[in-house]
Amino acid sequence: MPPFDRIRTAHFAPALKAALAAHDAEIAAIAGNPEPPTFANTIAALELSGRALRQAAAVFYNLAGADTNDELQAVERELAPLMARHRTAMFLNEDLFRRIDRLAADAGSLDLDAEARRVLERYHLAFTRNGAALPEASKARLRKIAERLASLGTQFAQNVLADEKSWEMVLDEADLAGLPDELRSAAAQAAGERGHPGRYVITLSRSSIEPFLQYSARRDLREQAFRAWTGRGESGGETDNRAIIAEMVALRAERAKLLGYNSFAHFRLADSMAGTPEAALDLLRTVWTPARARAEAEQARLQALATAEGGNFEIAAWDWRYYAEKLRAAEFDLDEGRLKPYLQLDKVIEAAFHTANRLFGLSFTERPDLPRYHPDVRVWEVRDADGGHVGLFLGDYFARPSKRSGAWMSGFRGQEKLAGDIRPIIVNVMNFAKAGDGQPTLLSFDDARTLFHEFGHALHGLMSDVTYPLLAGTNVSRDFVEFPSQLYEHWLERPEILERFAVHYRSGEPMPAQMLERLKAARTFNQGFATVEYVASALVDMELHLLGEVSGLDIGRFETESLARIGMPKAIVMRHRPPHFAHIFSGDGYAAGYYSYMWSEVLDADGFRAFEEAGDVFDPATARRLRDHVYAAGFRKEPAEAYRAFRGRAPSPQALLEKRGLA
Repeated sequence: MPPFDRIRTAHFAPALKAALAAHDAEIAAIAGNPEPPTFANTIAALELSGRALRQAAAVFYNLAGADTNDELQAVERELAPLMARHRTAMFLNEDLFRRIDRLAADAGSLDLDAEARRVLERYHLAFTRNGAALPEASKARLRKIAERLASLGTQFAQNVLADEKSWEMVLDEADLAGLPDELRSAAAQAAGERGHPGRYVITLSRSSIEPFLQYSARRDLREQAFRAWTGRGESGGETDNRAIIAEMVALRAERAKLLGYNSFAHFRLADSMAGTPEAALDLLRTVWTPARARAEAEQARLQALATAEGGNFEIAAWDWRYYAEKLRAAEFDLDEGRLKPYLQLDKVIEAAFHTANRLFGLSFTERPDLPRYHPDVRVWEVRDADGGHVGLFLGDYFARPSKRSGAWMSGFRGQEKLAGDIRPIIVNVMNFAKAGDGQPTLLSFDDARTLFHEFGHALHGLMSDVTYPLLAGTNVSRDFVEFPSQLYEHWLERPEILERFAVHYRSGEPMPAQMLERLKAARTFNQGFATVEYVASALVDMELHLLGEVSGLDIGRFETESLARIGMPKAIVMRHRPPHFAHIFSGDGYAAGYYSYMWSEVLDADGFRAFEEAGDVFDPATARRLRDHVYAAGFRKEPAEAYRAFRGRAPSPQALLEKRGLA
């Protein structure tokens, strides 16, 4: 484990600068080696280089997302261009590329196993996609673009976090109409932490804002909260992200053109399962039409409910969750407030561990003796069925002002065998509202699904079994990386899991069978809304990055016009509006790639049917194929090949439409 108890913020800048210099020296030695290039002295040497940088950067960037402060953010802004400059310099090193290019040309005659050939292929592709074969003038421009994009992405993320931290809605007892007890308790806790004892505070943490919108009977307060939530990054002040977006989109388009692509979307998807923007758009449009029709029908029912209650207004975006929850309670006799007492955080964690044990033979032992970066963080040692050490798993579950919103998986160390049997250290970060007064933290069903989703990513990192770091764990195509995590969500809904772990926090009684049945029956409720808000975000992301020439982009106008073209329902807002769309602008991890959740959902819906067809959702033979070809395989194979090896055939999108109730 990193020695968190001894690390101080002041250590990071000198540590990372020293690690950058050390890696520069290692790269120079590899590139300048007078010996002819071999796999060992070039590719393996590159894989072995940069260890100090990987260690220091992993700790730094994990803390920058999960437990930051003003000093850490200042270091992040200082380091962003330095890290980008270093990465670009490696990929544009002519001597180094010459060696890799020579090895790639001779690959057929080299005595390499399949994994080594794959690593060589991926290195050669990475260097060419980063401009190694371009003339010097183009390389010089790419260097500047990379540095500027790194700085802009860092500022974008910090602006969103600043808006989230600064906003709060302070309430009194009279303002709490409709709010369930656990939300009142969490709001009281947040008020105490923010200096408002005896009052209540709603924050822009998703675990606070979404249930407030779902339950608050005060339409005026719902509107106030919703506008703050959707207006992050669009304040008009220092934290406004619209100019940053315009510059980032223009720079990405320019970078793609320098590399020979029509747009950034074409560049990004050339190395993906989809292959082209058109293939991704085909899937999104296939889903959009039935989803919009379903959402319009849902809206009509919500309007009828509001009107019947005497509401003399047209359903707006801040009304949707409130009336949808009322309709769900009436139609399925399923009130989220009655469901939550059966979903204790500790029990849901236990359920995720139990599922991993049944499928893959993994066991989890808590290790409170190991260093942690925050008192809320928990650490488990993971072992396999034979008792062998698999890795360490960290869970950081509660919202706090020092943490960016959302949920994610990351790592402090990746798996590899090249430098020894190095085992992974993986972390899940979430933003659940922490219960006060010693009460257990209760989750919504969506929260529980999020925990299973991120734990699916964690297993992908923990179970990795490859030799080379480049191929390890989640280092796969963006539109394949969500498959293991989305697939894992299916087990949460299984009666075998809920009957055992969904127990009332007071009585210990299991969730009643009737409630389980109602939960299953309501699975596709409000799926028009959920699909529309997601697909709209994915379509706008793709359209934005299909722009070939970008000058003076007005992102507000672009958003409005894009949504008008697809016929976005007025009462639904994109799941992530551009000014706070961290997936695509705090770095380019999901830029032109937000579609990948839907692409992976085709795989997960079809993939889970393999277990259903086997007649056992824990079928050992199916689980073994899943482990060998997906969770443990990293990027040893192309994703389509890996999926076929698991499933026995290519995926069918029909299962996705049926899963969402859109068939």
